[in-house]
This record gives sequence, C-alpha cells and structure tokens, in this order.
Amino acid sequence: MIATTPKPPYYAVIFTSERHDGDHGYGAMAERMVELAERQSGFLGIESARDGLGITVSYWRDLESIRAWKAQVEHQEAQRLGREQWYRAFKTRIALVERDYGFSDQTD
Repeated sequence: MIATTPKPPYYAVIFTSERHDGDHGYGAMAERMVELAERQSGFLGIESARDGLGITVSYWRDLESIRAWKAQVEHQEAQRLGREQWYRAFKTRIALVERDYGFSDQTD
C-alpha cells in the first residue's frame, strides 16, 4: 500500500537490504518494528517490498524523529540482529522530500 504523507517537506529513510536464506525470526521482528515505528513521534508512514532485494521506505516529520527512532531500544536490538543474522548487506539513505505527486484510479 502506498503511504499517505503530508505536504512536503518531510524526510524519507530508504533502507535497502539483501538477506541471508531463512527467516530466523526476521518476519516477526519486521512486524514488531512497524508497530513500534507507527507509535514513534514524527512517524508519517511506511512502504516496503521484497523480491530478492528488499526496500523499505519510512517517512518522518524531521531529522530529530529519525534520530529518536534509530536510538529506540528494540530497534537497536533489531539492528544488531540484522548485522549478525539476517542481512548479507544493507544500505540506509536519508533524503529530504521536497515534492511529491501521484495518481490513483481507486474509487474505494
């Protein structure tokens, strides 16, 4: 689902990853991270896709909100497990969204 975001400016955290084979608790932790992020001050939305290469984009009000999310205790544990068990490689990019526009033909 495409995240509904406010009028720019806001920030996007783009997390791209390649995983090792097997789940090893990854799915449950990923769900938990979304639950936690949704309760974090400054969180605006999230989009995620995985087909070999995983890409998750989370949207945030400001850089302070992103810093607070990175420092969140359970998120730090997920980061540790990611390095030790789940990821072959990953990259995080933080970008300022200055414009957004789109289209939807959905009428529901």
